[in-house]
This record gives sequence, structure tokens and C-alpha cells, in this order.
Amino acid sequence: MSEWINLDKREAFHKLQEMKTVNLKEVMTGENGADRVKKYSVPMLEGMTYNFAAKNVDDEILKALQELADEAGLTEKYKELYNGAVINTGEKRLVLHQLCRGQLGDDVIADGVNKREFYVAQQNRIAEFADKVHNGEIVNGEGKPFTTVVQIGIGGSDLGPRAIYLALENWARKNNKLKMEARFISNVDPDDAAAVLNGIDPSRSLFVLVSKSGTTLETLTNETFVKEALKKAGLDPAKHMVAVTSETSPLAKNEGYLDAFFMDDYIGGRYSSSSAVGGCVLSLAFTPEVFKEFLDGAAVIDKLSTNADIMKNPAMLDALIGVYERNILGYETTAVLPYSQALSRFPVHLQQLDMESNGKSVNRYGEEVDYVTGPVIFGEPGTNGQHSFYQLLHQGKNIIPMQFIGFRNSQIGMDLDIQGSTSQAKLSANVAAQIVGFACGKEDENPNKRFDGNRPSSIIVADILNPAALGALLAHFENKVMFQGFLWNLNSFDQEGVQLGKVLAKRVLAHDTDGALKEYSDLLNI
Repeated sequence: MSEWINLDKREAFHKLQEMKTVNLKEVMTGENGADRVKKYSVPMLEGMTYNFAAKNVDDEILKALQELADEAGLTEKYKELYNGAVINTGEKRLVLHQLCRGQLGDDVIADGVNKREFYVAQQNRIAEFADKVHNGEIVNGEGKPFTTVVQIGIGGSDLGPRAIYLALENWARKNNKLKMEARFISNVDPDDAAAVLNGIDPSRSLFVLVSKSGTTLETLTNETFVKEALKKAGLDPAKHMVAVTSETSPLAKNEGYLDAFFMDDYIGGRYSSSSAVGGCVLSLAFTPEVFKEFLDGAAVIDKLSTNADIMKNPAMLDALIGVYERNILGYETTAVLPYSQALSRFPVHLQQLDMESNGKSVNRYGEEVDYVTGPVIFGEPGTNGQHSFYQLLHQGKNIIPMQFIGFRNSQIGMDLDIQGSTSQAKLSANVAAQIVGFACGKEDENPNKRFDGNRPSSIIVADILNPAALGALLAHFENKVMFQGFLWNLNSFDQEGVQLGKVLAKRVLAHDTDGALKEYSDLLNI
């Protein structure tokens, strides 16, 4: 087994603390900047690269980051994870979401089951079910085909699948792959479910209830809300619902559902988009073949992430630079800025992925750490964000590292030349301008118009946002978060911070309150 120790016990970390920092304004100006853009780029998929020229690193810092990766045994820890070690120490569980996308190492046998075979079997069952829905073998009570799929879930059962659906919806329309429109109900706020139900034809809708335990309060509340609406419309809920759950939950083998597809405890919610949690709704919306392309794109990045050379491992390099920014440069926040409206919900998914995984103050042994860990994540698609919060990014007192995502071509493949350039060209021009503007700044005698520069960013660039590219993006950030957790000596795969609020909320609903909790309950008329 690998050695698990805190970041501040690593010799390479102390070496990095003593090194001179890089001033982006100096190294990104003129031909030096041009050379850096060409040099500091790592391939991902075909036509897809991770470029980090506008980060505060140079060859010497990269060498030290490589030493840190080697000293921390990042590839060895990753190998232990995909070979079935108990990496989730808090819950004493394996961490197997990569197995949904392919097998990188040994057979993983857990609970007497080959887990790769289990995940593939569920993918095949979902594919068969989706094909029957699409070709009219599975229909509603009136014999009419389903036209809409509605996912009911919260947290990882909503954020990832919703972000992926929205990212591919226009691409699917363009390529005749949109078989069913998808909607999502997550918030226990009744207005959420009502808004979705008011915008669909319930009689032509198939509902996917996602709950691993079968006991998630918000999800079961929304299920009841939906079932009542179906009954009022004269519909039998059992003919309109499927479940994604564990084999031991009360939702499994339940006559109240058309079918049930299974996940297990070895895939955490925020990592579950590759499993049946994402596979069911996305296969129904886009076809199983599109979901497979998505998984194949993720598998490419998973394979790259096994490489010990950080210049051939974009996720590990991104993770190391992020730790350098957080723990050496002291930056507290990271902005995720996709220049694609289709990725409008992707930053929100990454919020959960990153902040729920590495928002920890104790290490994997429950010991307090003496250094900061996960950053605050936020984001908004460009160019909307430019007219929202970029003012602070450019001229605020806090330096906020940025991760741009850009595409050379639009999804729709149709664009107009307006005032000498296409809309896609204008979008891409803004990305390039922002990266250089943040790094190099601008001198001006008027302090109000002066830009200090030295604001770091990276960019992932691809030809087009298609299923494979999206899968690669998802796996890149999942693996980045994983590597950072390894470096910080955290357990990135539990989420105890989610639990306290749930416990207190149950007390409020049971009217078992006192002190401030009672006063707030009264204030809200509970």
C-alpha cells in the first residue's frame, strides 16, 4: 500500500515553498507568451488539449511538481483505487466509478460479484429498455409512446445528469439523436415539481426515480408529489415510473415500477453520472449509443491519468497546479468559465464534485490538517459572466484562478457572418482576449483603468462539444479532484458535511426543537 501522509510533510512541498514565483505579466508578454502557449499544452482526446501557459509555473516549478507527484505516489494511489482498495476510509468502501467506463487493472470482486461485469450488465439492461421505449414496445396505458423522461433525484442524482443532458441537447437535435426531451425534479420545494409537471404532458412522460437507499427524503417527497399528480390525471403511476436504486432498497423488485436498474455503494453520488444514475435518463433521452460515446471519452482520460509523467497526464498536472495555487500562492477560489452556453450547468456540477469531495479539515485518519484544502468553486458561461463578475476577476483585490473551456466549432454547425465575423468567432475571440488580458493586464495613468495582470488561467480546448468531449471533460475534473485529495491526504469520497442539516431538519419536522432551532422553526411557521 502507498504511504499516506499530509501534504506539509512532503519534501517536495517545502521545496516549492522556497521557489521564486512566476510573474505572468512578464512571461506572457510578446514572443515569450507566444512560445509559452505553444509549449505548455498537453493532449487529451484527439483535437482536445489542456493548455496552462497562463499559469504561474515555469520549467523549474513543473520539475518540483513532478517530484511532488512522485513523492506522493499519485499514480500508485490511483492504481490502488481502480484495483479495488478501500480508498473511502470514512465509509470503508471501494471507489469504482471508473469501472463504469472500462477496466484499467485487475478484476475487482466485491460482495462476491465482478463489479465491471455488474456495471456492464446494468448498462445493457438500460440499453434494452431504452430501445424498447424508443421503438414503441414499451408505451403508456393508452398505447401511446413516451415523449419525455423526467429524472427525480437530488445532489449527484441530479446535478451531473442534468448538466450532461443540457450540454448535449442541441448537439443531439442537430444529429437526430434526441429521442426524448428530459426534465429534472430535485428540490423538495413543491414549486420545482409543479413547474416541471405544468410544462409536460404527464400521460406521455416516463419518470426515473433515483435513490440508492430508497429512503432519500427529498426524492421520495417529490415521488409522492408526482404520483398524486398522475392519479389526478387518471393515470396509473406504476406504468409511468422506473427506479434507479440499490438491489437491497425497497424500490428494487417493486410492482410500483416498470423496472429497476441498479447501482451500489461503491459509486458516490457526485461520481455517479457514468453509472445507471446518468445512464438511464441519458440513454432514454439520446440513445444508448450516445451514452456509450460519452463513456468512451471518459475512459480515454482515465487511461491518461495512469501516466506518471505529469506532462502526459492532464488531470494530474491540473491537480498539482491547483494545489500549488491553493497552498503556495494562497488563492482561495477557482472560477470555471465555459465558453459554451450548453455547459451552463457544468460549473454547478463541479461545485458539488470539488467542494463536497475536498471541503474537509481532517485527513483520512480523522486528524486535523494544518493547511487549507479544497477551493471555493463557482462559474458561469462566457460571455454572460463577462458582464456579471469579471470586473472583480480583473481588478478586485483577490486573485481568483480561472479554468476556461472553449470549442473551435459550435454544436449547431450553423452560423452567420455579422459585421465581419461569425458568432462563434466572436465567442472564441473573447476567450483568447480574456486569457491574455488577465495575464498581462494594462498600464494606464488613470488608476481606475489600470489592470495589474498576473491573474492565472488555464484552458481546455476541443473541436466541438460532443459526447466524447463531454465525457473527457467530466473524467478530467473527477480525476483532478481525486489527485488533489490524494495530495491533501483527504478522503474525497464521503460527505459527512451533508448529514448534520438533514438530522436537524428531521428534528424540526418532528417538532423536537429548542433554543435557536425552535425560534427559527417558529419564524418559518413550521
